[in-house]
Amino acid sequence: MIAKRVFDILFSLLLIIILSPLFVLVIFYILILDRANPFFLQKRIGKNGKEFTLVKFRTMRTDNKNGLHITVGTQDPRITKAGSFLRKYKIDELP
Repeated sequence: MIAKRVFDILFSLLLIIILSPLFVLVIFYILILDRANPFFLQKRIGKNGKEFTLVKFRTMRTDNKNGLHITVGTQDPRITKAGSFLRKYKIDELP
């Protein structure tokens, strides 16, 4: 159990170091195209009911005037210019 935890932490750190230049590029891409906070934060419930914060790159507008919606397909008008590219290649999931 301890060996798996150490492996997970070391592998995660290695990936963060390798992917950090891509993260910086995506942050600037979102800031330039959408002029919005590049991160989407959401509270989730994990193992044993422990709460954690999910971090993703923002792909949708923040001004939701019509209440709650479920995103279906790629034609949702709330998806930003940068968001459609990030979703297509699943880059929004990396953080």
